[in-house]
Amino acid sequence: MSVGLERQNVIYRDGVHGRAPRVPTDFPSLERAARKVMSRKAWAYVHGGAGIGRTMDANRAAFDRWHIVPRVLRDVSQRDISIDLFGRTLPAPVLLAPVGASELAGPGADVDIASAAAELGVPYIFSNQGCTPMEDSAAAMGSAPRWFQLYWSKDDDLVDSLLARAEAISADAVVVTLDTTMLGWRPEDLNLGSLPFARGQGIAQYTSDPVFRRIVRERVAAAGEKARDEVSVAAVKALVSMTRRFPGRFLDNIRSPEPRAAVETFLDIYSRPSLAWSDIASLRERTSLPVLLKGVLHPDDAVRALDAGVDGLIVSNHGGRQVDGAVSSLDALTDIAPVVGGRMPLILDSGIRTGADVFKALALGASAVTLGRPHLYGLALAGRDGVRDVTANLIAEFDLTLGLSGFTSVAEIDRTALRS
Repeated sequence: MSVGLERQNVIYRDGVHGRAPRVPTDFPSLERAARKVMSRKAWAYVHGGAGIGRTMDANRAAFDRWHIVPRVLRDVSQRDISIDLFGRTLPAPVLLAPVGASELAGPGADVDIASAAAELGVPYIFSNQGCTPMEDSAAAMGSAPRWFQLYWSKDDDLVDSLLARAEAISADAVVVTLDTTMLGWRPEDLNLGSLPFARGQGIAQYTSDPVFRRIVRERVAAAGEKARDEVSVAAVKALVSMTRRFPGRFLDNIRSPEPRAAVETFLDIYSRPSLAWSDIASLRERTSLPVLLKGVLHPDDAVRALDAGVDGLIVSNHGGRQVDGAVSSLDALTDIAPVVGGRMPLILDSGIRTGADVFKALALGASAVTLGRPHLYGLALAGRDGVRDVTANLIAEFDLTLGLSGFTSVAEIDRTALRS
């Protein structure tokens, strides 16, 4: 039986006993349900985009412009939705995207997401801005595939330390995010004055890193006596939040300047606006892992990446969170796929909401897709099980869409399956 039919049967069997899914099976209902249970700050960070959200709208409009043209009277009783990627056979062309500060959607978020991904056999791309050290997330996955997302810090020793840790946890690849050398203008966060990193949320990869801890200690030692900052209830709450998330005993940390210094250090050095192609060229000396560049939207940059010898691209506009009015990721894919010509994997990120979206992305040249906001909404609703169910539902819908469109494998899908 196919994964799609199996998933349907599980839900319908539960329905016989009066049990409806805890996690809605369509995205609009999923999003509405998640909003009801998330805090204002969590919703602003997870849901929000750059500016007035035109890029997020463009991501969805691009999918709507393409239409699947099903074929009939083909034997689709046996289907294979697996793919091969960087030495792994994956059960479906789906990865879970990295999302910073994911604990906003639920406590223990990174470990829960990792565990759900492992159960399904799909890779989880550990966020560099995660709330749990990568080693803990990896431990929850056993031998299941995991990747690591790198934000290129202003400190090269820290970059090297993060890459070494990624190798030590047996990551299959490293994803260098290029489109967030500065934070985009995000009104939903700005209107609340809310940045999770400033409260110590989403910096666990840093506070667990020996190089970063050394940098913090050196800054504390060099700072000496400083002028007293404004004292307010909100500032005290933020300090408590920083202290709770810093390694060690809370009572020891509350007396130490290091938790606050760690946040300030992170904000100073987490990303490098001067990042250039020469830095990318140095990656071959820094890591043995396959390297993918995330945030590529222009075909000329794709060609440059090929020339630089990177191993793959994630075509992404960061879920519409960085540049308002930017090209949709799917439209960028249609420009990039022809110039790449199958010489490296292309992964489509941003805007994936349904199994039909996965089908369209593959037809237009993607090797796989990443799932972002939807799995965070599942986390908010039902923790680990919510992540699993949202992802399993998407994969099931893709499998059924594949068969109902007249195809039996991912390899068969191409642009002839669509019309605009």
